[in-house]
Amino acid sequence: MNQDDESGGRKPPQSDTAGTTRDTPGPRRGEPGGGILMGRAFGVPIYVAPSWFLVAALITWVFGNQLDRVLPELGAARYLVSLFFAVAFYGSVLVHELAHTVAALRFKLPVRRIRLQFFGGVSEIEKESETPGREFVLAFVGPLLSLLLAGAFYAGMTAVEPGTVPGVLLAGLMISNLIVAAFNLLPGLPLDGGRMLRAVVWKLSGKPMTGTVAAAWVGRALAVTVLIGLPLLTHTGALGYPSDQVSGMDTLMDALLAAILAAIIWTGAGNSLRMARLREHLPELRARALTRRAVPVRSDTPLSEALRRANDAGARALVVVDGQGRPTALVREAAIVGIPQHRRPWVAVSGLAQDLTEAMKVPAELAGEALLDKLRETPATEYLVVEDTGEIYGVLSTADVERAFVRAMARPATP
Repeated sequence: MNQDDESGGRKPPQSDTAGTTRDTPGPRRGEPGGGILMGRAFGVPIYVAPSWFLVAALITWVFGNQLDRVLPELGAARYLVSLFFAVAFYGSVLVHELAHTVAALRFKLPVRRIRLQFFGGVSEIEKESETPGREFVLAFVGPLLSLLLAGAFYAGMTAVEPGTVPGVLLAGLMISNLIVAAFNLLPGLPLDGGRMLRAVVWKLSGKPMTGTVAAAWVGRALAVTVLIGLPLLTHTGALGYPSDQVSGMDTLMDALLAAILAAIIWTGAGNSLRMARLREHLPELRARALTRRAVPVRSDTPLSEALRRANDAGARALVVVDGQGRPTALVREAAIVGIPQHRRPWVAVSGLAQDLTEAMKVPAELAGEALLDKLRETPATEYLVVEDTGEIYGVLSTADVERAFVRAMARPATP
């Protein structure tokens, strides 16, 4: 604590980290809303985001209008069939994501959750693969399952009468799974094909960061291609629609779809680069280097006296100890800031302290992801850092860890 700490100070910034296919390795104080919990598979929770209902309604409307041309005898019942198709399609997406999840668990990689959302789904895997071979397999199993599903639906088509409801549904599911597989195999992050490309470049170069940079820039190029190319394909008739039958509404919808897809790919590629840069600098995050020097005080010590001792010792933290010198609590920095200067001689440190639990003790040698995993287990604003002998080394502030992450984000990556 210094004189600035006595007269005022900054509260630790609040931050949440939202996960993607590879979760950002930063500290999390609370889990962002995942949507509606639908169940668990292999111990992994499955959520449906609210945006899924919007997409399901859109698929029901679009597919229902197509059914009206193919099966006009259905009447209004075509929308029930379309709703079934929407649910079955996202069931296929769930199988795609479960393939990623099973592979991740097989490789001992923790999976926080699966989310079905606006454009497909995402498996939130908390750690990177250890080898390029595992990264390739982990990425490839998703499109592979989509291709296998397409084959299964094609086999089902041959067993039913064409032009019937089952025949049309099976055909739609076959085509949709082929599209999912083909789209995900495009060689750019954040798509599965981009992770396969990353694995190949990683293998050839020996550097995972080089693979990430290459696949991310290919992903950005892919985003621009989708933004420009998708509307052009429609107008040239390459997608099977005669160019003279393309209406202004079709043009608008294609442009909107292209813009959304391009934004998702571009943003995902950028996020992959940022997460890779963080992971590259993770070894620099060491508990010993980030720890504040602390002074021990008894629980009945006035705050003003405790701060004076800290300033004399050049310390920035206070640890409450018992009569035998054993740590029992940590004085919270945010609580100190809230006490006016004139009241500090009359306030005991015990009223500003958080009881110390065994989970709040951090070994001084922890670093990188091991350190972050330890902090995630027991969210707190301060932790007691101890030597292997149990001796007090100091206090680790979550705010200091977060600032270290900001500095890591600002450093350039090494390809």
